[in-house]
Amino acid sequence: MISTGLPVVTVTRYVTPLREGGSLPGVVEADDLGTYVCKFRGAGQGAKVLVAEVIVSHLATRLGLRTPRLVVLDLDPELARYEADEEVQDLLNASPGANLGIDFLPGSFGVDGQVSAADDEGAKVLWLDAFAANVDRSWRNPNLLLWHGDLWVIDHGASLYFHHGWRSGVTDPARFASQPWDVGGHVFEACARRARELDDEISGALSESVFTEILAEVPDVWLEPVPGAATPDELRSAYVSFLTARLGTRQWLPGGTR
Repeated sequence: MISTGLPVVTVTRYVTPLREGGSLPGVVEADDLGTYVCKFRGAGQGAKVLVAEVIVSHLATRLGLRTPRLVVLDLDPELARYEADEEVQDLLNASPGANLGIDFLPGSFGVDGQVSAADDEGAKVLWLDAFAANVDRSWRNPNLLLWHGDLWVIDHGASLYFHHGWRSGVTDPARFASQPWDVGGHVFEACARRARELDDEISGALSESVFTEILAEVPDVWLEPVPGAATPDELRSAYVSFLTARLGTRQWLPGGTR
């Protein structure tokens, strides 16, 4: 049984790989009749990317942004027997059990136009990326979709870089809290002023208790032990501490201080 606050569905068919990214996500079908983009636990970037996806996706939802629904995809490696592509076979075999499913938005397309500096939605996206230290939303790779005329934010795995430094143990939350974030080249760079103007409103949607609720959604199996945080709950507490510390500062917000 997979321990998580997310819905758990079983993969019934691997449909096709998505080769735009380095981790080779794939489109799959599941036993709830849904179609999902699957991000594999066995991909080279590891489970921490899936953790970041869940955390930042839920942060986006709390801020009123649209982001696709998430599920845990329970994968049986037996599916690899039916795949001719050896790279896909290896990925399926390396990813038994819990993987991340992102609701597939049929007919959506990538954003490639400019956004007004007064656009509150763009300002919220920029604020979120600054808070989560997301380094992957430039015009070269916006990670934004338009679906039925609405903006959807996707692909948050490049956020929360601090957890990649936990191999020797959990580091100091204060360091992440005070770390500046470079707005240069961001798809919504022109919205930086509006993000500062909306800071009180946006930040008011977040708190330590909100972070605790969000971390409860992350499956235990993705929370791999590190020195000083040997259990999933100890790791959840570490994430909450880092996010709470970050929320208490503004060195990361372009032009903002606290």
